[in-house]
Amino acid sequence: MTNKQTVINTGKTRKRVIYAVQYLFLGIISIVSIFPFAWMIIGSTNKSMDITLGKMTFGDQFFINLKNLLEAGDLLTCLKNSAILSIFITCLSMLVCSLAGYGFVVYQSKKKEFFFSLILLSMMIPTSSLVIPMFKMFNGMQLLNTKIGVVLPALSTAFLIFFFRQNTKNFPFETIQSARIDGLGEFGIFFKIYMPMMKSTYAAAAIITFMSSWNNYMWPLISLQTKDQRTLPLLISSLGTAYTPDYGMIMVGIIITTIPSALIFFLMQKNFVNSMMGSVK
Repeated sequence: MTNKQTVINTGKTRKRVIYAVQYLFLGIISIVSIFPFAWMIIGSTNKSMDITLGKMTFGDQFFINLKNLLEAGDLLTCLKNSAILSIFITCLSMLVCSLAGYGFVVYQSKKKEFFFSLILLSMMIPTSSLVIPMFKMFNGMQLLNTKIGVVLPALSTAFLIFFFRQNTKNFPFETIQSARIDGLGEFGIFFKIYMPMMKSTYAAAAIITFMSSWNNYMWPLISLQTKDQRTLPLLISSLGTAYTPDYGMIMVGIIITTIPSALIFFLMQKNFVNSMMGSVK
């Protein structure tokens, strides 16, 4: 009994040590991950000089920094432009990419794997190498400095098509066959059966697409050429180009830019996790 009890105690001690190491590691990673956001919040309440000196305590300059931000640029217009572009891109790209992913799985064709391979190969092309051809193409169509010119390139992405295709493989095809027998059309099956059952997948895709479009910088910087069309990332970038940047004001702008993405993620994180695990409801 003594030896057995010793073995049990040794096993418990080993588990405690393992758990302690795991929690210590996770704690360090959490601190490293949270620190930039915490420093940003603290910096938004301090003067630019205090931020430069590395002050890590809260100050009383938040509303002054917010006032300076409102006076430095048209914050509300940039916020409206970012919201319009992100909402349109998110809704339209989810519709287009889910239709493509659904079609690649549900409908049989000898060449579909070939075309899907081409789509995946497009992910290997650097975005920067497409800037000049896209600029010439949209300039020829007179779509530069318009919201349509920003929305169109983001309507379909190889990643989202791949994402919907992989999740559609877990979809119960008996449901589709039953709906066809009952006389429901293909578009009816997609909109009335597929979309409601793939709610978790759409939630994850919405989070990914919204965050990507909300933080999009390169193409809007090139295509949007007037101040009334600028988005929030462009506004914050312009604030940092001054000879003496006001870091407190910039921190406030970054916080305002971060809030919508954070809210959407926390509100939809349950569906996001379910989709990443491949669940279909």
